[in-house]
Amino acid sequence: MTNEMTLTTVHSTRLTSEQVDESAVSLIEASLQGRSEEREKGPERPDENHGASRTNLKEETLMERLRRQFHIENQLFREILAEFFCTAFLLFWGDSTVAQFVISRRQTDEWTSLAISWGVGLWLAVQMAIRISGAHLNPAVSFFLFTQKKISFAKFLIFSIVQIAGGFVGALGVFVMYYEGISDYDQGVRQVTGPMATAGIFSTYPKPYLTVVGGMIDQIFGTVMLCMGVATIVDKRNGIPQFLQPGCIGFLLVGIGMAFGHNSGYAINPARDLGPRLFTLCAGYGWEVFSYRDYRWFWIPIVGPMIGAVIGAWLYEFLIGFHLPDLPQIEPETAAKRKSGMDFSKRDEQVVSHNPTTDVTQP
Repeated sequence: MTNEMTLTTVHSTRLTSEQVDESAVSLIEASLQGRSEEREKGPERPDENHGASRTNLKEETLMERLRRQFHIENQLFREILAEFFCTAFLLFWGDSTVAQFVISRRQTDEWTSLAISWGVGLWLAVQMAIRISGAHLNPAVSFFLFTQKKISFAKFLIFSIVQIAGGFVGALGVFVMYYEGISDYDQGVRQVTGPMATAGIFSTYPKPYLTVVGGMIDQIFGTVMLCMGVATIVDKRNGIPQFLQPGCIGFLLVGIGMAFGHNSGYAINPARDLGPRLFTLCAGYGWEVFSYRDYRWFWIPIVGPMIGAVIGAWLYEFLIGFHLPDLPQIEPETAAKRKSGMDFSKRDEQVVSHNPTTDVTQP
């Protein structure tokens, strides 16, 4: 009887082990099957209640996809595009301000507002291009960088050409924008000089008293101030963060416009003057845009800024830049802590310095 009970117990134990093994195998198979189904279905979609979040994700994905598709891999092509577009943007913005000033018979703007508007336009143009090409937007700036061996001569030539082309396109945009206003002002007769002249909307022309020598001095001095200021702003030893530099450069142009604009309109940029001048030649103003004053003006806003840029940039380096001490180096760990707000070392030092010491000699 005892033997029979023992056999029965052993048999039932074996059955139980076999059942457990079968159950474990079934669970493993079910788990594997569930995982394969999840892979086939893909990630779970958000609930309908989160429609706004789903829309944002779709928009983000679309922009990233378009960015990958249209991103230009060639660095030089990216720089050319940035210089061309941002110079065109600058001229469209600035010359539009001048157009309002002229065709409103100086009722819309004042000289101060002109200077401020040009500065804002330059700020935005530099902001767009600074991380791509350095935002030269001016052959004179490119030229002084070439003299400092920061760019090659080939890049200087390419940049100068696309900057002048950008100036041409920017002037075209102003002409289209204010075509009816210009036509109403000059009665459809495109004039370079006279009370109804509108060529000055696009490129610069001197005051009657200004001589060739005076014009050269005007352009050289104005560009000296521009490039000395630019060299100061972008010098790493001065510690101006890159995100603040476009605004500083725009503010610099505002000051130059207020201080050096009366003689001839402070071109201080061959692309700003030659590009629009070429456009006015094509827009019906005739050859007078170049022959004005027996060809003794059009070249001054080209040559003067090139000379002034080199003088200004190198003057800054010899008098200031070469003598600036290097900024103190911050270790990567400290910089990361300060950025995240987790650097308590200075605060701890302040707390210790303000706490009385426990070891104090009693009077």
